[in-house]
Amino acid sequence: MAHTGITPIVMPKWGLEMREGTIAGWLVEEGMRIEVGQPIVDVETDKISNAVEAPDPGLLRRKVAKDGETLPVKALLGVLAEPEVSDADIDAYIASYVVPAAAEGEDEQPAFAWVEVGGIRVRHARRGPEAGTPVLFIHGFGGDLGNWLFNLDAIAETLPVIALDLPGHGQSDPKLPGTTLTDLAGFVARFLDAIGVPRAHVVGHSMGGAIAARLALEAPQRVASLMLVNSAGLGGEINTDYIEGFVTAASRRELKPVIEHLFADPSLVTRQLLDDLLKYKRLDGVTELLRALSASLFAGGRQAEQPALELEGSGVPVAVVWGEADRVIPASHAHHAPPGAKVTVLPGAGHMTMMEKASDFNALLRGHLAEC
Repeated sequence: MAHTGITPIVMPKWGLEMREGTIAGWLVEEGMRIEVGQPIVDVETDKISNAVEAPDPGLLRRKVAKDGETLPVKALLGVLAEPEVSDADIDAYIASYVVPAAAEGEDEQPAFAWVEVGGIRVRHARRGPEAGTPVLFIHGFGGDLGNWLFNLDAIAETLPVIALDLPGHGQSDPKLPGTTLTDLAGFVARFLDAIGVPRAHVVGHSMGGAIAARLALEAPQRVASLMLVNSAGLGGEINTDYIEGFVTAASRRELKPVIEHLFADPSLVTRQLLDDLLKYKRLDGVTELLRALSASLFAGGRQAEQPALELEGSGVPVAVVWGEADRVIPASHAHHAPPGAKVTVLPGAGHMTMMEKASDFNALLRGHLAEC
């Protein structure tokens, strides 16, 4: 039975592995008029917390999900409807709501794929349509493709997206192709060759931004555009206490204050996030690998290479996004961007801008891609 005039608010799917979320608290009350994009309910996942935003404008007529309740992806959280829609119609809609079968069907597409590049097995993910220039997401030091969990699906609505675990990170083999940005950028180019992608828009976070900039300098024909997110490679300063702390931390107690450096809101650092990082760091060879990488790129508390300062004249369109409260790489580096770059510094975000300000970041990235 169709119920016209009723808009469901459903549990989102953040990231490639999310299956359920827990309601941490409603941010609005029944009877309030909601605007598009307004945060309406906080949801905790096993990775991180985030706010569900209103998909459409309307009047919040009913909260269906209760605080503390754990629900599957696409479960009904609430209902938007104008006053002329009767309570009886809303009751009927809620009673008849079934979690869409598509939520199960999505599992038929593997979340991840693997490809071997120069003897290194690389985990990656591909989503979105087949047509269009793909958008490649490159994470930073100690990260993995899960750092983009709030961004991939949003961009995949219109363009193909690709995210990889860099060598020695995530679930890729704990080996490095070398420890310089040139080594890593060359590896990314060979990865694109291996998966049959001649050219991509490249989005790089932190160390991944410096790798992306080096790739644009050495193979500009392969880079349709660049977005640098809290990027290395735009100045010398970097928080060496964070880098060293991440490399050496061996317990949850040691790692927690280090990871809190990444966020403007340290409460976003969950027990599961720490456990996942510790599991990664305990893999054979990972600590030595991270130490070698940090010694090459960040020795003495300085960035050894600053390729993003050389982008002027490359012909590659550049956008720069930063979190104002970044405690790893100073937000002032955003203003070292090449002439013509579009620069945005977002308040209320730290080093992980694409997670803490996902909606704003996704809108900026969509706008950047539309102009390229």
